[in-house]
Amino acid sequence: MITPNLQNVNLIKKELILEVELNGKMKFDHLLNAIYQQMGICYKVLSANVEYMNGNNFGSFQLYINATQKESQELEFFLNNNKLLNTTVEYTCRKYS
Repeated sequence: MITPNLQNVNLIKKELILEVELNGKMKFDHLLNAIYQQMGICYKVLSANVEYMNGNNFGSFQLYINATQKESQELEFFLNNNKLLNTTVEYTCRKYS
């Protein structure tokens, strides 16, 4: 009987679209820096509607990320810990031959 290697299960990456609402508690550029530098997650900014008022950032943005399950859980924990409303949708691209 062949048993699957459970270590490789966490290495499978999924394409996700992450939408985050900024509430003025964290700056947009600091948040992107934390995602890339601290967590090592590469992203593409799909859309951003950010307003700056008295040094605070408000609005929302969407990121395309390609992350493992562990990385996406770490990111979700980070966002929830900083009280940033977020929604993640698994992205599947239809490929034509």
